[in-house]
Amino acid sequence: MSQRTLFLDRSIGESRGVVLLDGEPERLLIERDGDDLSTRLGARHVGRVRKVEPAFASAFVDLGGVEALLSFKPDARPVEGAALEVEIRTEPRAGKLATVRAIGPAQGAPRLLAVAPSLSEQLQAFARDTEIVEGREARQVADEAEAEVLETIHRLPGGGDIAIEQTRALVSVDVDIGERKGNDVKRVTRHANMAALSTAARLLRLKGMGGIVVFDLVGRGHDGNALLTAARAAFGPDNPGVAIGPVGRFGTMEMTIPRRTTPLRDILCDASGALSDRTLALRLIRAVENEAMSQPGARLAATCAASVADAAKPLADQLVGKIGARFSLRPDPGLRRERFDVRPL
Repeated sequence: MSQRTLFLDRSIGESRGVVLLDGEPERLLIERDGDDLSTRLGARHVGRVRKVEPAFASAFVDLGGVEALLSFKPDARPVEGAALEVEIRTEPRAGKLATVRAIGPAQGAPRLLAVAPSLSEQLQAFARDTEIVEGREARQVADEAEAEVLETIHRLPGGGDIAIEQTRALVSVDVDIGERKGNDVKRVTRHANMAALSTAARLLRLKGMGGIVVFDLVGRGHDGNALLTAARAAFGPDNPGVAIGPVGRFGTMEMTIPRRTTPLRDILCDASGALSDRTLALRLIRAVENEAMSQPGARLAATCAASVADAAKPLADQLVGKIGARFSLRPDPGLRRERFDVRPL
């Protein structure tokens, strides 16, 4: 039986919650200081229907300076100008509005009624009777989960790998048999495809990816029924809303996975796809804090790229209140953005 363990890293400027599934990262939840929490999953609002688009069975809803999209059935078309109580059902992502579900009629101006569940509450929902681990172990687990989010190629148990890549239209999962061993080719490819389904299900939840997902399976002559059963089991935690198609003539399996949270790459990276200065600054501050805890009383120097140093200054002021003014930030124009160095003076 699968076992889930929970971790919560509370650090300067950012908190990160992690769910491990049988020791492997399954979910990474990130909450940063200053983030707009009004469109987080589960937040409830009074919204005003701004515009109805009957052709698309959708309406634009003003949440009070933030707009969201409401889908409706033909017999439940909202009226423009009406006030509704709504709940965030999917968070916004690049170029896309948050979506809401209607709870019922409401009164008054658009406003926030209830914030989204806290990170602790969200974590506990995945394993209700499990204790949440904090401290150094939680930080290490969160760092490892974040690193896995950013990878494209992931090893499969027993050999081989999968490559997970996001495009504008869909998520592709390419299965490669690699060095997987065995004399029965059909058996080897079957096991690789089964492993790919379960591994990809975990990783897509970890990365916050969804929408149309296409698996390019390895081998030929697939056992479609067995693969369909395996896919339903692997993606069961993503229900309701999962739809899985049969294996196609070209050896692909298509499915749709509900999008609920913002993809983590949208949080961690800038528009170019590189780690943002804010992400790098948060990493730098954690590294300084870790070093300070390992060497009590030591004075430290942190060298980093100039743009990262600028992003880290407000965080450094907060860190002073935690470990004291025993460190300095030293911008180095010649240093690559992704590199930094923390050492005793």
